[in-house]
Amino acid sequence: MKVFRGPLKTAWRVTSPSSNSHKAADISRSADMEMDTSSFSPELLHCSKAHNPSPPGGLGRRYDRSGNFLQEPGNTVVCHLVEGSETEKAVIAARAKYLAMPEASQFAFTPISSLHMTLFQGIIEYRRRLPFWPVGVDLDTPIEVTTELFLKRLKSFTGYRPFRVHVTKAEPRGMVVEGLTADDRNAMKGWRDALADIFGYRHPDHDTYEFHITFSYVIERLDETALPHWQQMLGEVVGELSERAAILELRPPAFCAFNDMTHFEELRVFNFS
Repeated sequence: MKVFRGPLKTAWRVTSPSSNSHKAADISRSADMEMDTSSFSPELLHCSKAHNPSPPGGLGRRYDRSGNFLQEPGNTVVCHLVEGSETEKAVIAARAKYLAMPEASQFAFTPISSLHMTLFQGIIEYRRRLPFWPVGVDLDTPIEVTTELFLKRLKSFTGYRPFRVHVTKAEPRGMVVEGLTADDRNAMKGWRDALADIFGYRHPDHDTYEFHITFSYVIERLDETALPHWQQMLGEVVGELSERAAILELRPPAFCAFNDMTHFEELRVFNFS
């Protein structure tokens, strides 16, 4: 597992000044200074203004500039954290490190009660198109009607094999997790394949989906000078979680409904068979 722990101090690369003039060298020195980004993770660079100047995708649709979450109804299958577990305590501590960063106000943080790992994406209001919508269901069907349809389809589904997950890396939005062993990863794939057949669609990333636990969404991307401190913090989070919660304690998968990203109501809890 490759963990980007990042430099403790800002790393700079300075180009050689022109030998024609000391004055020109002084002027060009600051202009030619560039940060060496080789120690930064791709996910952190994606959150950088300099490397990704495009507006955040969810801003104005999922959340506003004040960090308030907007109405965005849908459904999903998630695993919540086991309440009161060492995992929950460790994840909350990790989230607190994000909140302690000077740039924390540039992110919209979800509440602790909503923390979960998404196992299978349901449908959501803004994505009313194939292949993100069940085949044979009108694209203008209300979300709540589609949720009831899924509940009916899930009546005969009791669950699938258990699996264990661990944290593989931390990124600005939260933590990336995966099955602990090949058998765990196969079990997670089995869940996703079974749910795809029941729900009636497969996203383009069905076989490559990256499991994660979201802490926040970016409101304003980071200045380049903030990247070293963020990379250091992200590396610390991975190390501390590996020690405190080498295997994450998750509740069984549950089919949930939501109105926004602050609460996921469990409508049907599955069993590990």
